[in-house]
Amino acid sequence: LPADRTTEIGQLISSYLGREKNLEDHTIHLLFSANRWEHVPMMKEKLHQGVTVVVDRYAFSGVAFTSAKGNFCLDWCKQPDVGLPKPDLILFLQLNPEEAAERGNFGHERYETSSFQEKVLQSFYCLMEDKTLNWKTVDASKSIEDLHREIKSIAEETMQEVQNKPLGELWK
Repeated sequence: LPADRTTEIGQLISSYLGREKNLEDHTIHLLFSANRWEHVPMMKEKLHQGVTVVVDRYAFSGVAFTSAKGNFCLDWCKQPDVGLPKPDLILFLQLNPEEAAERGNFGHERYETSSFQEKVLQSFYCLMEDKTLNWKTVDASKSIEDLHREIKSIAEETMQEVQNKPLGELWK
């Protein structure tokens, strides 16, 4: 489940990220959150059916990116996402900004500059201090095969640990 760019909100986000449209910073942050909330009924339904839901980015990314802009505090950025389904595991794929910039298509979307990415990284480190969340950092410079093996192992272990645990709410 990455940001869904097919909904009306998702299309606005897509045009903003592609630099076709300018939106005020508070507005885009709230739109990203609204896009996540659009998926909550479906996520809860799947989770109650016993389906494992994998989300690309989720609330933490939105908070990290907006708070990196400098005129936002972390707490304000977290507020719109309070109450979202709480993930059992948050995988942080760490890659230094230089290596990230070498990967294909870097720089095409808004926010893809190395100096901004460094600020985002600092925001993620602040978010990782929350011990009520299960953060695991993975070295993303490994080969795809090694990375796959490590992520699969962490995911399987977490699924075993939480299989009878009730669904929690984020930041509550």
